[in-house]
Amino acid sequence: MTCTVVASDERSVADPELDVGRWACLAEAAAAHEGGVGELTLTFLDRSEMAELNAEYMGQDGATDVLSFPMDDVPMPGVPTLLGDIVVCPAVAVDQFATHAGTLDDELALLVVHGVLHVLGHDHVGADETATMRSRELALLGQYHWDGPVPEGFRQAQD
Repeated sequence: MTCTVVASDERSVADPELDVGRWACLAEAAAAHEGGVGELTLTFLDRSEMAELNAEYMGQDGATDVLSFPMDDVPMPGVPTLLGDIVVCPAVAVDQFATHAGTLDDELALLVVHGVLHVLGHDHVGADETATMRSRELALLGQYHWDGPVPEGFRQAQD
């Protein structure tokens, strides 16, 4: 079995332009590498739609960069496993990449991988969990995004 990603760009204004297929491939590779078997969705939304989701599910005002919704259901034999949903807001990525990942490309890659790890059960509540999650992010980005070491200027922690 493998991991399949169904990706879509649901933004009303496609700015910045996205290669949705590229981000779906990154999500698929990261999920498969981490042992994810089943299907997940990757959706790119406008700031207003992301703000609505952030308020409804996280109780927070304003748009956020990425939200993940893991499926908690027990897999049933013969029925495809739904791993969960990842929602990314490229407009927020544009706002924060300079003080975070360094480039918009790296910011989007980090958000996709971060979302995948959340869907697969990782979290960053405590120091140990944060260290584990960041380590996994770097390993996955190094293998499937950069094809090598972490570029200078890349940061996982935001200012």
